[in-house]
Amino acid sequence: MNENLKKTGKILYNAYFAIGAIAMALLAALVAFTVIARYFFSQSWKQLAEFITTLFAFTTFWGMGICLLRNDHVIIDIVYDRIKPSVKRWVAVFDYVIVFAVVAIFTYFSFKYVAVAGKQISQGMGIPMKYMYGIMPVSGILCGICTIIKIIGFITADESAFAPIYYDKDRDGEGGNN
Repeated sequence: MNENLKKTGKILYNAYFAIGAIAMALLAALVAFTVIARYFFSQSWKQLAEFITTLFAFTTFWGMGICLLRNDHVIIDIVYDRIKPSVKRWVAVFDYVIVFAVVAIFTYFSFKYVAVAGKQISQGMGIPMKYMYGIMPVSGILCGICTIIKIIGFITADESAFAPIYYDKDRDGEGGNN
């Protein structure tokens, strides 16, 4: 069962990451297209500009959970790195419980925001704004799930996972990760 769960988790993560990567690629292509169209052909489309703005917001919010899962978020670890591994686990759990609380508050208020502002019609694409703002509560839910996954991972991880990270200046230049 544990192997099936890991395999399912890997498939879901890859799908989650792929959606974000495709959205980023589309965003980059559309921005390049609009810049070329505007500066070389004096053409612009308000629908496309609004879609790009929406896609930018989508990639930003969609990436929240990915950053948590990959540990690509900002962390100030000068004190954390000096804590004993047995204590470090519970500090990490406590940190992510706080993250979960922030994500829950974000998700709650994003649902409220979409309920109010989502009734308006967008000027560019002519669709209800709930489709544009809807990424906020969706990403909040996904980020909450990712936070729970991280908390479970901290609780079930071997203590060696919390061992100090050593830096090798000679190998990594300015002291990057091992």
